[in-house]
Amino acid sequence: MMYWGYGYDQMGWGAFHGLFMFFFWFLVIAFFVLLIKKLSGSNRGAGENKALGILQERYARGEIGKQEFEEKKKDLM
Repeated sequence: MMYWGYGYDQMGWGAFHGLFMFFFWFLVIAFFVLLIKKLSGSNRGAGENKALGILQERYARGEIGKQEFEEKKKDLM
């Protein structure tokens, strides 16, 4: 036996329920996309900084000259 006013469709909550589910799944998917981007993009800047640090060490040790240092630094940037 169905009581009027207790179902989602009778009260007009059906549209709200669908909208809520849409936003819920949108947030879940957005969370995972951002998590994957953060985990995969965390090493990009570190590689450039590491290469520049190695170049500076080689210049400081005298393995490369100033002109070569500037050229390679320009390539890295």
